[in-house]
Amino acid sequence: MRRVSVFAVVLLLLVNLPEPRLAAAVTDAPDSAATPAPEAPPAPAKGSSEGRIPIGVGVKVSTLGIGGEVAVAISHRSNVRFGFNSFSYRHTFDKDGVTYKGTLDLRSAQATYDLFFFKEFHSPGVLVYNGNNVTANASVPGGQSFTLNNTNYVSDVADPVSGTGKLTVYKAAPMLLVGFGNLVPRSRHFSTSFEIGAAYQGPPRVTLNLGGSACDSTGLFCRSISSDPTIQANVVSEQAKLNKSTSPYKFYPVLSFGVGFKF
Repeated sequence: MRRVSVFAVVLLLLVNLPEPRLAAAVTDAPDSAATPAPEAPPAPAKGSSEGRIPIGVGVKVSTLGIGGEVAVAISHRSNVRFGFNSFSYRHTFDKDGVTYKGTLDLRSAQATYDLFFFKEFHSPGVLVYNGNNVTANASVPGGQSFTLNNTNYVSDVADPVSGTGKLTVYKAAPMLLVGFGNLVPRSRHFSTSFEIGAAYQGPPRVTLNLGGSACDSTGLFCRSISSDPTIQANVVSEQAKLNKSTSPYKFYPVLSFGVGFKF
């Protein structure tokens, strides 16, 4: 009787137990065979030159003088360049009996746009400041003859002829250059360049001012140059002749050679 009672109690316990949550267990269990989610690829590391604007600097020797320049690359086939030039040269010469001690001063600043085609570049640009000029001190020793506008004079011994002359051009001048080289090379640091072209500086303007006294061919009748209208008219005519002789130089030749380094 006791065995039956024990069996009945065990049977009741089994009947009243909760149902096994097999589905939940299966669902909650991690699926070892599931494919893992793909990871995002790492961001590419930035190179040391990425985002840097290529800049080149250089020095050059040209018919505009000795100078320096800096260039910035704005596209794969073009740069902008800025530079300056400076040089002075002194020379003494005689013309029609008048001795001129002249000084050539080259002073300019330029901006250039370089376009590259098969290593050849065409560079339109401008001399944003063109201070190129020639100044001279004129003199005629006393007793020496000289000519103004095809008229012969003799410099007064007591008041010799002296004066100044000056040649000036436009303060700005457009340029066109053709050459080889790149101040901002795309695959190296050092560079060389060669250019040839011209700058339009306009017809040179010559001014001539003379003082002292000029005498006739006998040396006896002398007149002050500043107060005599006839001599002054001849000075003006001589100035016009000088302007005519320099008019072909409205185009100034440009020839340059330079070396540079890109940062």
